[in-house]
Amino acid sequence: MMIRRKAAAAALGVAAAAMLAACSSDEGSDTEDSMAGDDAMSAGDFAEGSTMAALAEAGSITIGTKFDQPLFGLKGPDGNPEGFDVEIGKIIAAELGIDEDAITWTETVSANREAYIEDGTVDIVVATYTINDDRKELISFAGPYYNAGQALMVLSGNTDISSPDDLAGKTVCSVTGSTPAANIEENYPDAELALFDAYTDCLDPLRNGQVDVVTTDNVILAGYVAESDGEFEVVGEPFTEEPYGIGLLHDDDEFRDWINDVLEEIFEDGRWLEAWNATAGTVLPEPEAPAVDRYEN
Repeated sequence: MMIRRKAAAAALGVAAAAMLAACSSDEGSDTEDSMAGDDAMSAGDFAEGSTMAALAEAGSITIGTKFDQPLFGLKGPDGNPEGFDVEIGKIIAAELGIDEDAITWTETVSANREAYIEDGTVDIVVATYTINDDRKELISFAGPYYNAGQALMVLSGNTDISSPDDLAGKTVCSVTGSTPAANIEENYPDAELALFDAYTDCLDPLRNGQVDVVTTDNVILAGYVAESDGEFEVVGEPFTEEPYGIGLLHDDDEFRDWINDVLEEIFEDGRWLEAWNATAGTVLPEPEAPAVDRYEN
């Protein structure tokens, strides 16, 4: 499993560091101690055998997120993603004592999020990931850390579509494995679904008329609208509730409880709102912090 590999690598690193320290002067050791932050976390700060201890000992974490969603998870010029989801992931890493440069960001699309958690490709997923009962059968969720809602995006000036009731006979673009696609299929069967791997794959078909409308969460669509220079618009009101959670292994209740504790702490101390205002808040209004759902598996 990945955590074990990381822990083993960390153990080698600790051994090497100990050898170097043995060769250094006491003065050098004192200097290094003074440079370490008083609040730095280590494996010893967590229960032995816990995921938190393993990650802290490894000194690194792999986080799954989206690479194509402005405001939440969009691959930046340096090759790393940026956005609100990314900032939430950084906060969790920091609470484990893991620096930003020790985070491995792995692109997760809607269809592979559960698989990546189950097979250890990632340690957690922070990727506009709606908490729902079907997914809870496979993985666990901490959170929610944000509440979104499904909406519709069309070419600017389109007057044919203003709500999901207008979708009969229309071609609706969404993403394989997503809750918005499942909702259209189940509740609006007269619409024709066109499914892709990523929401960005829907943008050109919308531009050239291959599809009539794109549907996903309102905050994701708002990012595309903001980047479209007036080409797209979101119509109508959100018509579902989409609580975003942090995905992790199904039976790791201890890790889930710890992440929930972190979320409640940052709701209270202002770090959550600071992360929002620096990312999605540049376009979207200030939200209220959601209530964490400490459900039982």
